[in-house]
Amino acid sequence: MNYHNKIFKPVSNSENGEVSESLRFHYHQEGNILTCEYSGGAISKGHLIGTVDEHGVIDMRYHQVNSKGELNTGVCTSTPEVLANGKIRLHESWQWTSGDKSKGSSVLEEI
Repeated sequence: MNYHNKIFKPVSNSENGEVSESLRFHYHQEGNILTCEYSGGAISKGHLIGTVDEHGVIDMRYHQVNSKGELNTGVCTSTPEVLANGKIRLHESWQWTSGDKSKGSSVLEEI
């Protein structure tokens, strides 16, 4: 699975997350290395870097600055699901590595 130049939007998120429906994630992939820039809603600017395995599962680390000027970091595993229309849905399990270090889950869909 290749995520290069795909754009994802959130469709659900745990209450302890900062992701909102107006956020957009723009993915880039070279080989098995994935990078992404994102912004929107409560996130002023964010980046992620990760690796993609042979099943399309992403192991990533992220950092972001929110609209309050706070820098937050975390880890995430994203598991893909290919929808009937051919678009990708990502099921994410994440944990903050800063702040309260809480865990959560979210779902992103390709637009």
